Amino acid sequence: MADGNMVEALSIAPEAPGPRPLQILLKLRTFIALIAVIVFFSLVAPNFLSVSNFVIMMKHISIIAILALGMTFVILTGGIDLSVGSIAGLSGMVAGFLLLNGIPIVPFGTVLVPSVPEVILLSLACGGLIGFLNGILVARFNVAPFIATLGMLYIARGAALLISGGTTFPNLVGHPDLGNQGFPILGSGTILGIPLPVLILVGVTLLGMFVTQRTTFGRRVYALGGNERAAYLSGLRTGRLKIAVYVISGVCAALVGLIIASDLSAAHPASGETLELSAIAAVVLGGASLSGGRGTIIGTLTGACVIGVLGDGMVMMGISEFWQMVIKGAVIVLAVMLDQFQASLGKEV
Repeated sequence: MADGNMVEALSIAPEAPGPRPLQILLKLRTFIALIAVIVFFSLVAPNFLSVSNFVIMMKHISIIAILALGMTFVILTGGIDLSVGSIAGLSGMVAGFLLLNGIPIVPFGTVLVPSVPEVILLSLACGGLIGFLNGILVARFNVAPFIATLGMLYIARGAALLISGGTTFPNLVGHPDLGNQGFPILGSGTILGIPLPVLILVGVTLLGMFVTQRTTFGRRVYALGGNERAAYLSGLRTGRLKIAVYVISGVCAALVGLIIASDLSAAHPASGETLELSAIAAVVLGGASLSGGRGTIIGTLTGACVIGVLGDGMVMMGISEFWQMVIKGAVIVLAVMLDQFQASLGKEV
């Protein structure tokens, strides 16, 4: 009899409500925004969808997306990295210095001339080191991520200026006698007609998806962002995880700096300024929560496409750089407001 009552109770139990249409629209907001900006600029900006402009736009998107993918790991833990633009500038300057001056060995009165792959590795290591310092400040000294990375923003930018005395390292093409030629290929080379930065982005995206979806490290990053106290009590080494995500962000920022310097065949200490704004906007637009625990690599990639298309479209329309910054800032605020609204709807269900 009891079993019969249980079956009857289950049969009349209300079904769990499905997702509301408004919630579905909010989840797809980044894709909708991407389609909207493409349609808008294709109508108002001549040659927006031309092949040449598409190639240029994809290179610009690659720079924003690689930076944003590294930022995603930091934001997933509930942190933020304001230093990525400065790290990009510093890494480009390190590459320029090594290509033009080598590594002076003062005690022996000689100079080591690194090859292009060695220059790239050393520059990436520079970015990783700064990310490591960010992580140490946040994880070991309990400095708020905003303050720690804001301070590192100034340190890295100052170091970039000190390396060259504020001047540009030009003509980074190398010298045949020194065996350090080929650096410009990284930013301006193509494979089967596809720009190399776009292929690098594809590789970074696939690696990011694998790490977040298929590895223990990725699951721990989400757990840390979801509830740091619970993650710590469950035995996760939260400090090491925080350091690791800042190192990832630093390496991605350094890669961006290398691509910019390579594409221009020159390194300027001001490279990467305000790129942190675009990276944060891309991550937030992609659906990541600034409080941590929610976000995806594909969402960030889509958000970077929105920012890249928006930026290039505004340039083609002749909108000033000052207004572009205003609009990007408004996009960040709007994205956060929509995220909070979506979260409130989830609580009501």
